[in-house]
Amino acid sequence: MRSQSQGPNVAEKAALMDERSRYLRQLIFTGLEGTKKGHVGSALSLVEIVRVLYDDIMNYRPQEPLWPDRDRFILSKGHGCLALYAVLADKGFIDPEEIKTYTMEGSRLGGCCENIVPGVEATTGALGHGFAVGIGMALAARIQKRPSRVYAVLSDGELAEGSIWEGALSAAKHKLSHLTAIIDCNKCQITGRTKDILDLEPLKDKWESFGFETKEVDGHDVAALRKMFKSLPFSSDKPSAIICHTLKARGLGFAEGDYKWHWKSGLDEATLTKMRLALEES
Repeated sequence: MRSQSQGPNVAEKAALMDERSRYLRQLIFTGLEGTKKGHVGSALSLVEIVRVLYDDIMNYRPQEPLWPDRDRFILSKGHGCLALYAVLADKGFIDPEEIKTYTMEGSRLGGCCENIVPGVEATTGALGHGFAVGIGMALAARIQKRPSRVYAVLSDGELAEGSIWEGALSAAKHKLSHLTAIIDCNKCQITGRTKDILDLEPLKDKWESFGFETKEVDGHDVAALRKMFKSLPFSSDKPSAIICHTLKARGLGFAEGDYKWHWKSGLDEATLTKMRLALEES
């Protein structure tokens, strides 16, 4: 068994982000401004993952969101939905103005993903469920002989759910090489550090032992993510897993890596201004 792997280096202060990543985070802040609450850290850690998939990898049609041959993106960690809403708005699935209604009464944009939103494939939020939905979609694509690939993003805290590992066994049994599990490994969850609550290490070994061809990458390195995703599938007869090492609340220097920023409520104007300024300095 390997020693505990930390994966590619994700520095305490990551390299400066580019304007596109900064813009998508600004859209997330727009969603927070209305109700002054949301899963801040959980959304900010996965921006680059979602960005690269939608910019460079996936096949989809914003004006035809139910196109049968589209690739499927499942945000199993549904509480990180603001990152997905930002990209869906950027790509034309929804009007960017709609982000301002996040979690407001009557809004389609809830605090977890709901498939009433164009481009959202599955209602998620009950942790562990979205991955199983993605496995079902991958099986359906094989049966129907469609070229669709399925990308399911999981949080590392979510891996405490037994349904994740039941699903992994099933995916490996059926050799779903067009399925990829992507783990947003920010090493925090709502009540503390993941290693203190339920240590996942050695995480790469776990996924490999469940039959997944597994690799690790810096989850904020756009070029590295693009190269990694373009190399999929890693095996012709196994599902793939990518452990993306990320920072909670990436883009907020004063909050990066702090589990207390998993969820925030009562975000007053002074705090929102502080967040905007921190993003500009990232």
